[in-house]
Amino acid sequence: MPRISSPPPPVEYHADPARFAVDTVLKRDVFSTVERGVWTDRNGRDWPAVRRRWNEVSLWLGPLARRLAAFEVKALERVTKTGVTTPLLAVGNRFLVRGWVEGAPLQIARPTGDLHFFHSARSALHKLHAAGYVHNDLAKQQNWLRGADGEAWLMDFQLALPISRRSKLGRVLAYEDIRHLLKHKRTYCPQALTPREKKVLATKSLPTRIWMATGKKVYRFVTRRLMSYSDTEGRGPRVTQVAPRIAAALAAHPAVAEVHMADFQTLGGKVGLYAFVAARAPVTVEALRAHLAQALPDRPHLDQLQLVDALPHGADGAVRDDLLLLIARNQIEMLDALAGSEAVRLQVAEIARGRLNLTDRITRPAA
Repeated sequence: MPRISSPPPPVEYHADPARFAVDTVLKRDVFSTVERGVWTDRNGRDWPAVRRRWNEVSLWLGPLARRLAAFEVKALERVTKTGVTTPLLAVGNRFLVRGWVEGAPLQIARPTGDLHFFHSARSALHKLHAAGYVHNDLAKQQNWLRGADGEAWLMDFQLALPISRRSKLGRVLAYEDIRHLLKHKRTYCPQALTPREKKVLATKSLPTRIWMATGKKVYRFVTRRLMSYSDTEGRGPRVTQVAPRIAAALAAHPAVAEVHMADFQTLGGKVGLYAFVAARAPVTVEALRAHLAQALPDRPHLDQLQLVDALPHGADGAVRDDLLLLIARNQIEMLDALAGSEAVRLQVAEIARGRLNLTDRITRPAA
């Protein structure tokens, strides 16, 4: 399983935040801001990196944000050597820096029929558990990365816990890590599930059954109602029914040349709609929204409308849905690798710079 091409430098503690040069904000949530950039180590070497910082978290969430960050630091210190995730590079005052790997999260990569990915993922979990840790948050597709190397990478260790495989609790938590992986395999490679894997999927551990019946309801109330926070995923009729109506109405405007719709996650697990509009004549977002209100009397909600010079197309003439979906969901890490040509890369980079969604975990002021 090809992983880290060169050994990372020793972790720097009490690191200087000025040595991280920010390139792109990847996401913001109530616990932290995650940024892509370059980390310069004490020897002057530059490393493509990601910084998580919690220096702007609200006072009442600060203690929890610090606790989650401490979990992640401890986990990365322990599991970096396994190669199942990117290495911890630095820890400073209310920030940590870890390495960067080109890839796309599972809900974007959609590894349908890709058995190699799931073999790699199972191997990664075995290495993680052998190192004495469980991830504890693998139901979320965004915590699985399909690297440009085709391998599975684990992300976001804020809920990771140390375990002993000799303890009942450790075995249960490791079992749940594997069960969540198999749920994703069922989504993308259902025909490859073995009888034993199907049995695992059908058998939730007792703590999980108790959690689903009791604790999860409390968790949802606290996170969604009190903290106005959500990181669930899902698609539905808004994508298959509402989006085409909005696209058709926008395309009917005389100043519009082309429209492409994408979806992304909004508050409470709802599906947000994002319209990319290429104009053939000068027009404003306000004018297009007014046109929509007249064309569609029931006024279906359009979350984001971005005007672009032109939409990216593939060699077959079709709009590059994969690239626009990455931009709409603020998962821009793989744009360069997937562009396919310099012209498309430059075109997509311009669209990404003007993107309107800067988070995949949604926050809003509490009502």
